[in-house]
Amino acid sequence: MKRVKGIMMIIFGAMLWGATGPMIEWLLAASHMSISFMLIIRLILAGAGILFALKIKGIAILQPLRHKVWLRQLMIFGIFGMLGVQLTFVGSIESSNAVIATLFQFLAPIYIILFVSLRQKSKPPIAQIIGMAVTLTGLFLLLTNGTFSGIALSSEALLWGVAVGFAFAFYTLYPVRLMDEWGVLIVVGWGMLVGGIVLFIFNVMNFPKELNVLTDSKISAVLLLIIVVGTAAFLLFLGSMKYISPVETSILSSFEPLTAMVISVLWFGQVLAAYQMIGALIMLVGVTGLSVAGSKVKEDA
Repeated sequence: MKRVKGIMMIIFGAMLWGATGPMIEWLLAASHMSISFMLIIRLILAGAGILFALKIKGIAILQPLRHKVWLRQLMIFGIFGMLGVQLTFVGSIESSNAVIATLFQFLAPIYIILFVSLRQKSKPPIAQIIGMAVTLTGLFLLLTNGTFSGIALSSEALLWGVAVGFAFAFYTLYPVRLMDEWGVLIVVGWGMLVGGIVLFIFNVMNFPKELNVLTDSKISAVLLLIIVVGTAAFLLFLGSMKYISPVETSILSSFEPLTAMVISVLWFGQVLAAYQMIGALIMLVGVTGLSVAGSKVKEDA
């Protein structure tokens, strides 16, 4: 039953996260609000909400802040991890679309493998090299639509997409010790709050100018939905790790781009070109292969 629970959690979590992409895409286009304004509200409200819920349960949420080492790590995670992921993901959506942005985050395993290999001064196993080659082949088709005559995405979209992968890789690797010491919820809560506050400080003059956007009830409702759905997706994703293996998590995470794709087709009428669709599927196969290869390496170690 626990395994079934974990599978259902990751499926629903992946689908919810995939759904946030098209919602963000619509919100940015319909309201013309800046990325910074949206993320400030999203991160501060979600982070404060999580921490408030933990406080009600009697958890000492201020405890990590009383230790310089953990405080410093929380600050780094909040700025470069949590804010980094959110900023690059939304930037990628704005410069391309929700489907492309979601697919670019699947480059993170390649960056992680390369980082670990450089740190350990060793070559990746052949299975991981094959997985990276397959993933990059899919990315090539996604970017070029199968032709050398031109890139199917703008240079801005490409840069944001590469940044998404790096941000997700850092986001995955850096907070491991923090979460082991203090738990997932408290680290995520503080990470969101720190990221939102830092972004607000850099936009303190412009933020009040955009508040009138929230007078539109439809815009406010969608923004609130993005906050709730996105936070629930993240918590479901992390919670599933208690019940199922990383391999199963990676495979079932493919529901993210698939959900984004279906919603984008139904909502915006967006359809990837034939070779881009093939490239997207190849990327998912490659990432799944990387996860399987990674799990085998850990078992053999």
